[in-house]
Amino acid sequence: MMKKKIVNILMLLVISLMTFSCSKDEVVTEQPLEVNPITMQGTWKLAELNGEQLPEDFYIYVVFDRKGNFEMYQKHDSMYPRYITGTYSIEKDAHYGYILSGEYDYENGDWNNKYVVTDLLESGSMIWTVKDGDEVSKYVRVDEVPEEIIKAAKVDEDEE
Repeated sequence: MMKKKIVNILMLLVISLMTFSCSKDEVVTEQPLEVNPITMQGTWKLAELNGEQLPEDFYIYVVFDRKGNFEMYQKHDSMYPRYITGTYSIEKDAHYGYILSGEYDYENGDWNNKYVVTDLLESGSMIWTVKDGDEVSKYVRVDEVPEEIIKAAKVDEDEE
């Protein structure tokens, strides 16, 4: 009789553990990384603009290094691809969080906007929101800028 009680208690324990452990699917969320030149380093491609996929002939690739320099390959505001270089900086603001800004080389001025960078994930994505606006851009990490884009942008640059 004592053996039967022990078996019943063990069965109840096993059933309750299975019920509680399987009752909810746990959502594992990835913790965002600190935004700094080390975590930003690499090649990034604009994947979405305001939650929408990009038109086929529209792209921006940005390559950040750890020293605060960037190279940008873009085709979004002109008929021709462009290769642009410059420097970037990241500041931490108590209200906004991490703010990304940049300056173009050859005295071409500052970026049009400053961006609040959020959700920089180790899995390879980040969100830029215009600091004084509402445009939201999602960038994804890629291995490299495609060779044909590099060639097209640099050929166009040589013609100027």
